[in-house]
Amino acid sequence: MAKIIKERVPMSELSVENRIKTFDEVPLGYSKEQAISEAKRCLQCEDPPCVKNCPVHVDIKGFIKELSDGNFKEAFLKIKQDNPIPAIAGRVCPQEAQCEGACTLGKAGDPINIGKLEAFLGNWAMKEGVREQFSIKEKGKKIAIVGAGPSGISCAVDLRKYGYEVAMFEALHKAGGVLQYGIPEFRLPKKIVDEELAYLREIGVDIRLNSIVGQNISFKEVQNEYDAVYVGTGAGAPFFVGIPGEELNGVYSANEFLIRTNLMKAYKFPEYDTPLLVGKKVGVIGAGNVAMDSARSARRFGAEVYILYRRTKKHSPARKEELRHALEEGIHFMELVAPNRILGENGWVKGIELSKMDLGEPDENGRPKPKLIKGSEFTMELDTVIEAIGTTPNRLFLRTVPELKTKSHGIIDVDENLKNINGVYAGGDAISGGATVIQALGEGRKAAKSIHEYLAAC
Repeated sequence: MAKIIKERVPMSELSVENRIKTFDEVPLGYSKEQAISEAKRCLQCEDPPCVKNCPVHVDIKGFIKELSDGNFKEAFLKIKQDNPIPAIAGRVCPQEAQCEGACTLGKAGDPINIGKLEAFLGNWAMKEGVREQFSIKEKGKKIAIVGAGPSGISCAVDLRKYGYEVAMFEALHKAGGVLQYGIPEFRLPKKIVDEELAYLREIGVDIRLNSIVGQNISFKEVQNEYDAVYVGTGAGAPFFVGIPGEELNGVYSANEFLIRTNLMKAYKFPEYDTPLLVGKKVGVIGAGNVAMDSARSARRFGAEVYILYRRTKKHSPARKEELRHALEEGIHFMELVAPNRILGENGWVKGIELSKMDLGEPDENGRPKPKLIKGSEFTMELDTVIEAIGTTPNRLFLRTVPELKTKSHGIIDVDENLKNINGVYAGGDAISGGATVIQALGEGRKAAKSIHEYLAAC
């Protein structure tokens, strides 16, 4: 029996001193030799739990075996059977809660670094020009996809493989959805996103940018022209806490702050004509991945940054890697505080009033409910406040399509096949209010299968 290697092959990262001065990617990636060494740690379980715990059921055991033997092309193509964007998913999926969290080796030591191996293979394939090859037998039917985010991408790829003509309507000037506007360059370089999306055009997907369904073209027109429609409009509308002072200059939703930073390249001002005023002292309300992205971006703009969270670090929903990076970069984590009001002067943020919190009984998600400690109010000076407490689906789109069935907060309602109304399907953040990239990819694939079955029965 081969010796079990408990510790994963370490990955080099950009030094903290350098990373807070740049938006360059922090993990530096595995070399070929490191990737093979890490792959060889895999136990090759007979019934691999990692595959069961992957939302798109990538053949993880299979691709790691090929990688451990140095068969990079074969390993890459195994991933591509189930995941159309491995270089992206390997970087942004919460592997520790999914495939890596279920890894058998994790019981004895470190789980296999599945995400970084996937990213390595995605990078390798781009560098070598390796593409998935398949033949398409055209069916003569057309599908419209509203939104070019993760779920729309996976739906489009599978529909093309089934033989359907696919048109994607994207409201923004770049395709990718949250991959473009939401995730910072230091986590997901946009050249990677652009390269992965180039693949869609290569297989014949018609990506129509600056096309707002409901304005440039009505939803009814889309329904009349296409045999089926998939709605993957994401969740780009922010929630706000709802406290006094949110109207002040210097208060941002995380959506606005990250869109200005990522999509509009504010960090390259004046090369890009998008100024972003970030004060010397920034408070970020929330502690999820979006909060970490906002805080780490603000740090790179030169600010002193505070995470303001009503629970503790232990209960943060952010990925462990993102939380670790934030703390390494000098971001302060203020636990057990909740905002009461934002303080201003002459129309600009000058501070925030907070109350101290205590933790009570667990809520429906198993996290302790925060309880207000009466009389514990205090203030702190801030120049900027970023609210990162969640998102909801695009209200502007939904107003133009009243016939779609929705639930609370505009979340699109679907059945077990992701169907909304006849011929219309939906998935991704539009039906969850905000989840993970890999979940969105899985729903896009499921919807493609449902659409294929629906059209076959017509």
